Amino acid sequence: MQTTNNDILVYIKRNRRGKIFFADEFRKFGNNEAVRQALSRLCRKNFLIRLSAGIYLYPKIDHEIGIIYPSIETVAQTIAKREKTRMIPTGAYALNALGLSTQVPAKVVFLTDGTARIVNVGKRATIRFKRTVAKNLSYKGKISLLTISALKEIGKDKVTDEQLQKIKEALQHEGHGNLMHDTGLAPVWISNIISKLIENE
Repeated sequence: MQTTNNDILVYIKRNRRGKIFFADEFRKFGNNEAVRQALSRLCRKNFLIRLSAGIYLYPKIDHEIGIIYPSIETVAQTIAKREKTRMIPTGAYALNALGLSTQVPAKVVFLTDGTARIVNVGKRATIRFKRTVAKNLSYKGKISLLTISALKEIGKDKVTDEQLQKIKEALQHEGHGNLMHDTGLAPVWISNIISKLIENE
């Protein structure tokens, strides 16, 4: 048991702080129970932080403000890459990412074809991965996807002129091919809005 603990400790220290680890990375150091107990011990000592079942953070520490957590997007992308799954943001996160809202959401939902789970990023931020059908994950462009998600959150006939202007500016950084593909997947009312915004570009 002590050997497992020491081997895991050495392995983690070889990496930069801020790195996210997955429990199956440590299987080579011992049996499941030995690894589980070693990780639990490191969490109790605050050497590791458990974000969710089987997901751990080797935290950055600032002497004044304490633990520095990675961004929500970094955590979500790391999990999706590790599990080879797709994900798309929804709601308030999309609004904030596009500059349509200054409020940083404490609870963020990503649609995914991977495992449904809740991940805690610090004490105030939560990521929820929610299972969805493949069609909802077929978008190609990051900005066009954020735009569609944001408009869904705002709602039909509730988009302001100021919001439309910001969306138009953002869409200028999206590839034409991605826009054509993604608007074809969007609800008709959203597709119409985007088409009008880019028709003279």
